[in-house]
Amino acid sequence: MKMKKYIKYLSITLMTLLYSSCTELDLNPLSEGSSANWYNNEEEVVMALNDLYRSYLWYKDDDAFTDDWTSREALSTVTNATVNSEWSWSGSLWLNCYKGITRANTIISNIDRAADNLTQEQMDVYIAEAKFVRATMYSFLVARFGDVVLYTEVPELDEAFNVSRTDKSEVLDLVYSDYDAAITVLPETYGSSELRRATKGAALALKARIALYMEDWQVAKDAAKACMDLSIYSLHEDYGTYFFPETKNSVETIFSLPRSVELNEQLGINYPVKATITRNAGGWSAYNPSWDLLFAYLCTDGLPVDESPLFDPLNPFENRDPRLLETVVPFHSEHLGFIYEPHPDSVEILNVNTGDYVTNNDTRTNTQFAAYNGLVWKKGVTTDWSDDLNTDPDEIVIRYAEVLLTYAEASIELNQIDESVLETINMVRARAYGADLSSVDSYPMVEMQSQEALRKTLRIERRMEFAKEGMRYMDIIRWNLAEKVLNKNIYGMLDPDELREKVVNQGLWFFPETPEVDEDGIVNLDPIFEKGLIKLLADRDFDGTKQYLWPIPAQEIIANSNLQQNPNY
Repeated sequence: MKMKKYIKYLSITLMTLLYSSCTELDLNPLSEGSSANWYNNEEEVVMALNDLYRSYLWYKDDDAFTDDWTSREALSTVTNATVNSEWSWSGSLWLNCYKGITRANTIISNIDRAADNLTQEQMDVYIAEAKFVRATMYSFLVARFGDVVLYTEVPELDEAFNVSRTDKSEVLDLVYSDYDAAITVLPETYGSSELRRATKGAALALKARIALYMEDWQVAKDAAKACMDLSIYSLHEDYGTYFFPETKNSVETIFSLPRSVELNEQLGINYPVKATITRNAGGWSAYNPSWDLLFAYLCTDGLPVDESPLFDPLNPFENRDPRLLETVVPFHSEHLGFIYEPHPDSVEILNVNTGDYVTNNDTRTNTQFAAYNGLVWKKGVTTDWSDDLNTDPDEIVIRYAEVLLTYAEASIELNQIDESVLETINMVRARAYGADLSSVDSYPMVEMQSQEALRKTLRIERRMEFAKEGMRYMDIIRWNLAEKVLNKNIYGMLDPDELREKVVNQGLWFFPETPEVDEDGIVNLDPIFEKGLIKLLADRDFDGTKQYLWPIPAQEIIANSNLQQNPNY
């Protein structure tokens, strides 16, 4: 049975990689598309290119891999250190990326067939699009696996069984080269068209991202600056509404994939929709922001919670960076038609739409599985999520705020710190406050400081700006913080009776005391737990001897003895 399983996986991979290698057998009727009779005109080439924009190819890390996320007493494979070579997540990433790579290679290798029906300009753009996707797929792989198999053409059958991994530096050379080719040829925009295709700015932005991940600081800085210099992107006016399903084609969005309920392309009804929205609104409130994230946000004076005189643990949403209030639902506020209140004594709650008080299913007094730490996500969540559990926000691949902070981080690491670095950070922060960039009194402006201090400022800024966007995982990996933050426990509220006795009746609701925050902006909740004032939900674990890289999927190693596994898997 095990052998059959491996043969099945091998067959899938080979079918993917050898998409065009079976053309000599002429198995397809002339009336059906195949690599043997396709790519003869613009329509066929464009249809093949459209296949490169399928959402499953555009990978995003799960926030469940990080310290920003909690789900009752559950852990992910990453956070309980059970990653192994049969982990389905790494297997899917490997397979899907090579699907994208093979499709891109097939287009590049076969587009000459349509030469009589395309202009040279059209051919150049289509090849550039394919290279843009190929570069992105390889960047996904290199960032997580290190050395990977490098293909620039569709391999023959014998070759596919005997290839070995290529040093990631060589793969990166191809990634940068492909992005550069795309940058040279792709249009800056598609005008008034609704097309969501690769552009010059998207290639620059994604080149900057992978260069940042690989610590190629100068490459990252130059690509980010070139993207900024296009002068076609800007920050969305309002941080909170940017993520709403109703916001489409924002000036901040550099590259995204459209969703449409009408076309049956939407967020999953159960995951993440029902798992995210509150129980009063018909959801499960099972996926929640962690307390680690709650206390990572700075106060409005720019100081962490344990240094700011403005922080009050009894009112943790007051005097905080506005992005906290747009990311996590503040207590006593209206959310999805109800006042949100996890207090154990708030057994009834106001239904804003009807004006009636109803049973409060978001307190654990009434509902055992209400949010274990009292927190629920707000970012991007509107009544469009809860009215019929169908919602279709843009799937944002990369946005302008990331480019600004990439430019700043790369400059800091190069120790090329000047006013332009401060300005890019302040642009992001000022937008969060709805403030003018030069208005000193309207937001905690970042000022000139040492390289080390500015590095820490930048890292906290990224965490506040990109929470719930799949960015935190690669940040803690590349900053070598994963061992530190993912070996910390996950805590939540005491059970209702004990919570009343030890916290509520002592006048300590919501949080019993101000927690400590270290030099990396990481909260330490252990002392509060040791006093018996909070509850241990789960014990995170991260194996730093291997988990900074993902394992090559077992089926690939078994099928090809030339593929070497990453260390300690």
